[in-house]
Amino acid sequence: MKQGIGIDLGGTTVKGVAFDCDRGRTLAQTSQPTDDGVTAADGKPAFAHAVRRVVADLEKEIGGAAKILGLSAPGMASAESDRIACIPNRLVGLQDFVWSDWLQRPTAVLNDAHAALLGEIWQGSARGLSDVILLTLGTGVGGAVVTGGKLLRGHIGRGGHLGHIALDFMGEGDICGTPGSLEDQVGNATIAARSGGRFAMTHELIEALEAGDTEAEEIWDRSMRALAAGVTSLVNVLDPKAVIIGGGISTAWHHIEPGLNRWLDKFEWRPGNARVEIRRAKLGEWAGAYGALAFALEASPSLG
Repeated sequence: MKQGIGIDLGGTTVKGVAFDCDRGRTLAQTSQPTDDGVTAADGKPAFAHAVRRVVADLEKEIGGAAKILGLSAPGMASAESDRIACIPNRLVGLQDFVWSDWLQRPTAVLNDAHAALLGEIWQGSARGLSDVILLTLGTGVGGAVVTGGKLLRGHIGRGGHLGHIALDFMGEGDICGTPGSLEDQVGNATIAARSGGRFAMTHELIEALEAGDTEAEEIWDRSMRALAAGVTSLVNVLDPKAVIIGGGISTAWHHIEPGLNRWLDKFEWRPGNARVEIRRAKLGEWAGAYGALAFALEASPSLG
C-alpha cells in the first residue's frame, strides 16, 4: 500500500492528512497549533516541531512511515519545490527553511493556495477539470490557476496571486502595492475600513445581513460586485470552465452564490451563451493538505 502524508502549515494551525494512494481513501487527519512567533529551545521555529509532531502522529496512526510527503505554506515556493523562498512579514523562520533536511526525507513544498486548488481537483469540487481557478476569501484573497491541466506558477512562482489584481487604478495600494485590489475590496482585513468602522469582522457583517440590516446589505452587495468584477476579468484572461470559491468567508455561501451570480449576469462576456460555473470548495480547511500530497505525487513520483 502506497501511503502518503500532506501537511498544510497555516498561520494558526498545522493540519495533516494521511492517505492511501492506491485505494483512494483517507486514513487519518490531525492538527497542531502553529505557535507562530515562538522559538523552540533548539533555536528552530516552533512550527517546525509542530510539523514534525503531525507527521509522527499520522505515521503512528497508519502504522509505518509514509512513502510520499508534501507540505504547503504561505509564500512563494522555490523553483526546486524544497522550501518557501519568499514570505514577507509572516511566519518568521519559514523563508528558506529546507523541509527535506528537517524531516529527513524528500518533501515537496508549494504555496498554500496552489495546494488548495490541486486538492480540490484531486479530491474535491474541481474533479476532472483542466481549466479552473480558485479564489480563497478570508483575511485576504488568495488564488490559484490551472490551465490546460497545468498549475500556473509563473517565472518566479508569483503566478496565481489573483487577489492582487487591480479593480481601481486610483485606489490605495494593497500589501503588494496593487492599487484598488480585489483583496482590499473583499478581504476580511479591510472590512472595518469598508464599513466605516461599523464591522470589525466579516462574520459580524453577515450576522447583520441575516438580520435584515439595510446598510449591511449595501456593504455586502458592493463586495459581491467587486468579486464579480474580479471574476469577470479573470474569466476573460484565463477562460476557465469553473471558478472555485473557498476560504473562511465561503461559509456564507448562501449569500455569496446569489450575490455573485447576480452581478456576473451583468458583467460576464458569454459568447455562445457560455457561462463560467461558480462552485463552492468542498474540502474546506483540509484542501491545502490534500493538495500538498497531490503535488508530491506528481512532482516526485520516484518517492512512491
